[in-house]
Formats: sequence, structure tokens, C-alpha cells
Amino acid sequence: MIPRRIKSIPPLLVLVGYFLMTGGLLAAPTGPTLRFDYDKGKPIENPLNKFMYFVPLIWPAPISVTNNTGNTQRVRVVSSSCVTNGTSFHAVCEFDFVGDGFERNVFDHDDLIRQYAMELKAGKPLPIQLDFIGVQGSGKGLVEIKGTLAKGRPSVTEVRMQFDCHGYASPVSIILDNIIYRNGAIQHENELVARVNQLAFYRKSGLPKMAVSLSTIKPADDSDSLWQDFVGRVKGVVANMFIPALPVSNDGYQAMMDFGLALAMGHCTFTFPFAPNLKSSPVTAP
Repeated sequence: MIPRRIKSIPPLLVLVGYFLMTGGLLAAPTGPTLRFDYDKGKPIENPLNKFMYFVPLIWPAPISVTNNTGNTQRVRVVSSSCVTNGTSFHAVCEFDFVGDGFERNVFDHDDLIRQYAMELKAGKPLPIQLDFIGVQGSGKGLVEIKGTLAKGRPSVTEVRMQFDCHGYASPVSIILDNIIYRNGAIQHENELVARVNQLAFYRKSGLPKMAVSLSTIKPADDSDSLWQDFVGRVKGVVANMFIPALPVSNDGYQAMMDFGLALAMGHCTFTFPFAPNLKSSPVTAP
């Protein structure tokens, strides 16, 4: 018997076959996974940088994360409730910030500075730029989720994150400053520190938005006297009247809607999508 001649298999077909058998050469990257038990057993604590991973997701520019040496900040979800009338639903999940230290999501303005280089060199500043959003210390907050039901399928329309619940001051703050070209170099001046009470994600005119609610706003070098705190609260109230909702990325907005749905449905885990704008892993600062 003359053996049948075996034809060689083209390398491309070998590669395709391997891809189909293994489900892909490399899995698509993802963000961190949060875990919840809704206080049904031993509280599950998530590192703060995992919980705050939504910040580089929603922001269109590069972000780096820094935290202090010995940081022990964690977040745990402690309760969950959801009610529905058949056409819509409303869920509330409470969470705790626990542990000590600080973490900052620092915004990179290099692209913005290059875009407005001529204006800056002509003496026109870029006013009220967001420098970073940070969390310092502990506190209590909640996530409020609103949505609709169509043929029994839930769809989230709004997610609100409140950081000042049960009489605790919000541990979340932002730094705002003016970017100006002075003495041959870019400078950051007139820093303001604002305490953030709430972030709200929703769509307006088809565009994804984030509304920011402040409790206080004052110069970064001001003291913490009662008078300065009072003035800061007044400025915070006034600022809330004029702060426009900020645009966020479509992918980041959808991640927040999915996050809200996972909490509303009582899921035990949620994995964020990959944030391409995150420059690096957390950097430790003294």
C-alpha cells in the first residue's frame, strides 16, 4: 500500500486553530475586581485604589495615582436595598471608608498646556483646572442607583456617590488651580481646596455627564479656624450654583452604570474595564 501524501498545513491555519482552541492568545486587560458581602458575614474590604478606579476611567486625560507610606485605606459595602414599582427601580448601597492615609488621583495637563501654548505665552491663564481628586482618612458614604425596567430587564439611568453620610464629613477633596506661564515656565497658582460631597453620573442631551457637589471651598493655604470653615461653606454653596456638569468618557460612564447595576442586583463582585489613561500603579509618597 502506498502511503497517502500528507500536505503541510499553512502556519496561518495553525495559528487560527490554536486561537480557537485556547479562546485567544491573550485575554483582554481588565481593571480591578471589587468584592462585596453587603454585611452578610465577615466584611470584605477592598483597597481604596480599586474602589476609586472609576476616576481614570471617566477622565479623558492621563492620570497617576499616589498614596502615602503605610497606607491602610479600604472600602467595604455594608448594606444594600432596592425597591421597584414594576417600571423603575431605586437602590441604595452604603459603604465605609476605613483605615488611615491618603490617596490622590493626579491629573496630567501636558496635552492641555500644549494645546493652549500660544495663549499661555501671550499671558492668558487657564483658570480653575482640576489638579487632583483625593481621599484622606475614613468616612461613610452611599451609592444611589436609579433605573428603569423594560420587560423585566433593568437599565441604570443615574448613579450618585455620596461621601458625607451619617454626620461624617466627606474625606474626598479636589484641588483647583490656575495654570499660567510666568518667568519662562508653566506655574500652578491660586490653589483652592474643595471638599466633595457628591458625584452624580447621568446623561444630558445624549452626552454623559458628571455633576459635582461641594460642601466647602477655600484657598489651600488657609487655616482650619471656625471662621475660615464658615467662609468655606458659604463659598461651597455659591460654587454649587455655578459649577457646570463635567463631560466624562463614554466608556467611563458605561462603567459607572454597570457598577451601579451590579450593586442594585446584589452581585458579589464587579470588575472594572481597563483604564488606558492610568499612567502607572500607585506611587508611594512620604
